[in-house]
Amino acid sequence: MLLEGLYEIQEFNYMEPYVKATVKLNKDHEIFEGHFPGHPVLPGVCVIQIIKELTEKSLEKKLLLSVASNVKFMAVINPEKNYTVQFDIELSQSDDEVKIKNTVSFEDTLALKLNASFKIRA
Repeated sequence: MLLEGLYEIQEFNYMEPYVKATVKLNKDHEIFEGHFPGHPVLPGVCVIQIIKELTEKSLEKKLLLSVASNVKFMAVINPEKNYTVQFDIELSQSDDEVKIKNTVSFEDTLALKLNASFKIRA
């Protein structure tokens, strides 16, 4: 985990090619002190990092983000109000690359849509 203590995996299901995970955000994590004081928001780069880490857990491989396309942030994730977040990932894999289609949501709100490619690290 790149940012130790930012989140905890509550549920994790991988049934090829789908990953469904629920994470609980730590509203007291130090990242929220700077992003933004008094109005905490989960940084978009952290959401993408969580997606990468969930994909790595699924495949038991280390990955490196190579392309992010169709990145649409649609709602702010406030860890004080939306501390449980759902990740739905669809994977397709070749010898050296993993492509994903992902949505991130809380309650009935879609927060992010992302298509991305990851290189498999040796």
